[in-house]
Amino acid sequence: MIDIYTEKKDSKDWIFQNDLYFNLNTCNEEMSQNEVELIHQVDEAKLMPDKRIETKYGLGTIRNLSSGCKTLLNLVKHPDKVVCVEECGPNVLKIIFAMDNIKIYMSRPSFADIPKDAKIRFNDSDIVIGNKGYNAWWSKEYERRKADDL
Repeated sequence: MIDIYTEKKDSKDWIFQNDLYFNLNTCNEEMSQNEVELIHQVDEAKLMPDKRIETKYGLGTIRNLSSGCKTLLNLVKHPDKVVCVEECGPNVLKIIFAMDNIKIYMSRPSFADIPKDAKIRFNDSDIVIGNKGYNAWWSKEYERRKADDL
């Protein structure tokens, strides 16, 4: 199940600044083979043992990964945290919505390729299935926000 939260909470268990959190925390952790493959899949970067990356643009450090890639790695390495995914593009969102047992924050819908069988729970309450359920929930949410003058 993917838990989506649409209202911000001020908590140490939430990551809003993915680049900063990654640069201070996640990049210092050992990367598994799965995480090395995710880096290659998202940024077409090869992670070297010394934490440098090799891309089509040249060499850099792991801190030069894209914001979307950093967000994905924060999510994978810290599944206990709620991670803001608002800076992610469709390529990363497709990977995220294929995952299970994650918690994400988004204040608005994003274009995403969501599997038909993905179970999504909004705000610890409404459970929907797949892309149709996701889009229907957001439609109702926008109607509620309009009615509440938000």
